[in-house]
Amino acid sequence: MVSLTSFYSFHLAHMPLFRAAGALLSAPKAPGLRHIEVLAGMQLGAAVISPRRMQLQRMAVFAEWEDEAALLDFLAQHPFGRKLNEGWHVRLEFVRRWGEVRELAPMPGTAERLEHDEPVVAVTLARMRLPELPRFIRWGRPVERQIRDHPEATLAMAAIRLPRTVSTFSIWTSTQAMTGMVFGRDDGEAARRHADAMTERDRRDFHHEFTTLRFRPLSEHGSWEGRTDYVPWQQNSAVIPGERV
Repeated sequence: MVSLTSFYSFHLAHMPLFRAAGALLSAPKAPGLRHIEVLAGMQLGAAVISPRRMQLQRMAVFAEWEDEAALLDFLAQHPFGRKLNEGWHVRLEFVRRWGEVRELAPMPGTAERLEHDEPVVAVTLARMRLPELPRFIRWGRPVERQIRDHPEATLAMAAIRLPRTVSTFSIWTSTQAMTGMVFGRDDGEAARRHADAMTERDRRDFHHEFTTLRFRPLSEHGSWEGRTDYVPWQQNSAVIPGERV
């Protein structure tokens, strides 16, 4: 059950195939772990028929915890958690939610407020309507490229768990930059792709369930693809990047 005191994290890690497949088929359980989404990484904008569309050994994990201590115990003691700890993760404070996914339904609409110039992390989670998949791909792939190529997105990726769960994760230099993309306020030919796709979704939904979650990054740990500084920490921020647990 999700509560106002929940603590969140998002992880990227390379995994042996057997461990990745096991976690996709049966999500890990641990004390203090309230909900976890284990997904295979997916490259934004990749061809529909491509090994980059479902990268089983590049895991993306979104989790909700009772508190930070539960996360630390998981990373130190659980076999899957120890493998995650070899990769990269960011710890998150929930800010705002749109839409609803059953497992996260108790989340409030708004818990905190972000300043326009603060870095922000966005997570989407959806349960697909499989007959709508062709429409989703048609409208979604241009949006994937828009987000992937946006100069203010420091990290942007998608993830999937068959047969119907899809997710996106992105880090933005500021809330203003992210909302500018969402509502089509940017310049250029691609600026309206996300806004137009939302209009099409409102016309006929692609999903059984869908939610967009916004978070404040609290600390960043480890490395991914040789990089350790995806969160654009403000110089005057009281929060600083974390060390590996």
